[in-house]
Amino acid sequence: MNILSANKLNKTFHKNVALRDLDLEIPKQSIFGLLGPNGAGKSTFIRIVNQIINSDSGNIFINEQPLAPEHIGTIGYLPEERGLYKKMKVGDQLLYLAQLKGLTKKEAKIRIKAWLERFEATDWINKKVEGLSKGMQQKVQFIATVMHEPELIILDEPFSGFDPINANLIKDEILALREKGSTIIFSTHRMESVEELCDHIALINKAEKILDGEKVAIKEQFKSHIFEVAYTGNIITANEQFDLLSSNKRPDGVSVSKIKLAEDTSANDLLRSLMDQSVNIVSFQEEIPSISDIFIKLVQGNNVENEIVA
Repeated sequence: MNILSANKLNKTFHKNVALRDLDLEIPKQSIFGLLGPNGAGKSTFIRIVNQIINSDSGNIFINEQPLAPEHIGTIGYLPEERGLYKKMKVGDQLLYLAQLKGLTKKEAKIRIKAWLERFEATDWINKKVEGLSKGMQQKVQFIATVMHEPELIILDEPFSGFDPINANLIKDEILALREKGSTIIFSTHRMESVEELCDHIALINKAEKILDGEKVAIKEQFKSHIFEVAYTGNIITANEQFDLLSSNKRPDGVSVSKIKLAEDTSANDLLRSLMDQSVNIVSFQEEIPSISDIFIKLVQGNNVENEIVA
């Protein structure tokens, strides 16, 4: 079941098309990577979901119900442009924001205390936000986003400003929130975070969706059928089953070759062919494209295609 569905979503600012016929389905209890270059339309989509702006046409459904004002309470939104009140104390600010999301004062205080303890930040409660480092402010904003336990959490560049240790801390919290039942829409340019966290991804470029699906299936779709083989013995020679792309010898005397399989040739076929050449295999590994590789290939290809059409 999907927690969010978008159907034929369109948005134009003056003569600039921000979204064009966007269809998107976000499964419940998933971490969904919303990817795309700057200006692709990601932020426009997020603002429409948060009812900050309206679409020109199309529909969004939350739990199969048309998007409505009451859904705001079920959403937690961490914007890229952070919005804390600099002069307020951390405790007062979190209490105010929690009550805006429908928590009672008593429940809000309990959750604020628990989250600050989790982040080893109980001594921040009476500090003004302006006295905190950027990373500390980020943690406060994250707490404000999730402490009402929203069903749908939208995180726009959540690791901005964090050092690696605190970035890992936030990653662990994101995974824990998913395990407790939340769905996370995760918008970022950090492809390594997408690799680590996301179950599903969608790639938007020039206002249109150009890729969508389960991360594992997408990586499988874009495999190049290239293998790296480390071996000793005879030097590999190409045949009808594979092309030899490159070969070199490491300082330890082990040869390393990159091989591209012919169509209808399996990895087992390749292994048998190498064994027939009296090759002693040390390691055998298929090159799997990264999300970053796929992102660059599709965005660059899409841009070139649009230029040719234009």
